[in-house]
Amino acid sequence: MAQYESMIAETVRFNGHEGTQIDGYLARPMGPGPHGAVVLIHHMPGWDQASKEMARKLAVNGYVTISPDFHYLQRQVVGTDASDADVSAYVREEGGMPDARCMGDVSGAMDYLRSLPYVNGRIGVIGFCSGGRQTYLAACTLDGISAAVDCWGGGVVRSEQEISERQPVAPIDLTSGIDCPLLGLFGDEDTRPSPEAVAETEAELKRLGKTYEFHMYPNAGHGFFAVDRPSYRQPAAVDGWEKVLAWFDRYLNAPVSAGAGLVGAGTD
Repeated sequence: MAQYESMIAETVRFNGHEGTQIDGYLARPMGPGPHGAVVLIHHMPGWDQASKEMARKLAVNGYVTISPDFHYLQRQVVGTDASDADVSAYVREEGGMPDARCMGDVSGAMDYLRSLPYVNGRIGVIGFCSGGRQTYLAACTLDGISAAVDCWGGGVVRSEQEISERQPVAPIDLTSGIDCPLLGLFGDEDTRPSPEAVAETEAELKRLGKTYEFHMYPNAGHGFFAVDRPSYRQPAAVDGWEKVLAWFDRYLNAPVSAGAGLVGAGTD
């Protein structure tokens, strides 16, 4: 008999940074659970269909996933009928999403997931593009993360000229605060992050003895998961998703171990 499969997805409202309510897209497998859970940090283009599809993909594979609209408050400035592109352009012009607000929203999303009766208490974070940087920052600064996945996060390594009031720190400088296993997926044709920046990040993780695993894909650039873009690279995307699901299976479904054999696992 085939295994029963079912999921539900809907827009929810939860308390984000400083208690301000924002929207989130919640996708979850049906059934009592308990299930591991994931906060999905969208890329700079915003809370788009691609982000929601990835939330559904994680749900189909057994994870209660919330994708918050991290650009939600910007719609009050540019108008509630603004497109994702309009909001994204505004956020870029303003210098990116403020780190403090983003971390407050991630923390609020984690609290929301913990309140759900079908969540097992283990929560992962995954992010793409700027969301990859924010995932790394969350792993450095937030408590209670069981596993993190940085997908081509640009800006983990930053020059002094790139530091701003909104984003006042290079996340690599906070690496000592990471206490969860970190998976990183990157393309060797990417420029942000460049292979050199990835190598610098890996060197810091290795120096500090962190549990991590980095994978560098040949002939892949930025956003190689994006099936609707020329950047899509099918072999890298298929392998990358397999690694994401295996990572979450290890750390969100099974008892968390010390990560034996993964410290300094290296880049392939």
